[in-house]
Amino acid sequence: MKHSLMFKVLTALSLACTLSLGRAADDEFDKSVAALRAVGGEGQGNLAAGQAMQRLAKSRAVKLPALLSAMDGANPFAVNYIRGAVDVIVGNTLAKGGQLPMVELGEFLLKKSHDTKPRALAFDLIRRVDADAAEQLVPGFLGDPSVDLRREAVTRLIGQAMGLVKSDNKPAAVLLYRQALDAARDLDQIQSISGELRELGRKVNLTRHFGFLVKWQMTGPFHNKDRAGFAAVFGPEKNPNLSASYNGMDGKVKWQPYSTDDEYGMVDFNKPYGDLKEVTGYAQTEFVSVSDRPAELRLGCKNAWKVWLNGELVFGRDEYHRGMRIDQYKLSVQLKKGSNTILVKACQNEQVEDWTVQWQFQLRVCDATGTAIHSAAKNNPEVAAK
Repeated sequence: MKHSLMFKVLTALSLACTLSLGRAADDEFDKSVAALRAVGGEGQGNLAAGQAMQRLAKSRAVKLPALLSAMDGANPFAVNYIRGAVDVIVGNTLAKGGQLPMVELGEFLLKKSHDTKPRALAFDLIRRVDADAAEQLVPGFLGDPSVDLRREAVTRLIGQAMGLVKSDNKPAAVLLYRQALDAARDLDQIQSISGELRELGRKVNLTRHFGFLVKWQMTGPFHNKDRAGFAAVFGPEKNPNLSASYNGMDGKVKWQPYSTDDEYGMVDFNKPYGDLKEVTGYAQTEFVSVSDRPAELRLGCKNAWKVWLNGELVFGRDEYHRGMRIDQYKLSVQLKKGSNTILVKACQNEQVEDWTVQWQFQLRVCDATGTAIHSAAKNNPEVAAK
């Protein structure tokens, strides 16, 4: 009886000690992750993050899903640190012949409420240790909110379509290319797919595919002397009514219609106003939504810019000629049912090099996955005949 009682006491003490050590380890892990998430620009929190990395390097692979979750909502500096911790743990685990928690990583991957970057990283880890299992997941990414994962599925479809062309089954190839084009979000894939479809004799309307807005009203030019135009509040910001006139750089200016036939929806202020420098221009369009709904305005612009929706400033960037690409800026907005007014301000600076000539932007309306939302207006502004 005494030995039995003693055994129970020792067992209880051992269990309590194990639980206490486990809680302590979890607390240390949580504090280390918090240190990584606290990293900011200009070296903020780097010292604490470096110490946290040393502690996290000793973590077991079972902690990987928790680290991936810590990337949700983190700033880019923190994401880089956390990814570094993931790489170290994975490297240490595999070097010692250990295994990654495949099921847990898969469950993380399939939960679309997580941020897109850590989900793509989870897929890379799965593929690293079980390429066959990863390949079985790829078709399910065709409509995924993660552009990186979606790209995997589109790449597979392109390969299948190319195979059908080689086997002279062109009708089936066209169908797969169409499916791939609907899902594609990366410019290189879209250009490749549209080129193949055109080679097969099919028409492709990339303007509509992306949902670029191509019909606008323009007014200007206003000044941007000493780059003061970005902060200046010119007439269109006070009263964007299309019947209004304003004091421009060289006298009274009014709104004038503008339409672009550029396949990628490029709105070029140089066309109506000439190759001017140190100037500001405005473009306005109406977008009709069938319902109240969240959306994204996706802008490409290498000039300084501001965007308003229904009179409310959405965002702006006071930078010049740092490159331009489709979906360069993603602006989350709430569309209201019916008419929505989009106003864009673009400032051109004083530089005269050839690569600074562009005074232009492209803008489209889409959902969070990049799927175009088309205006319900009868004179649909984003549809251009091709």
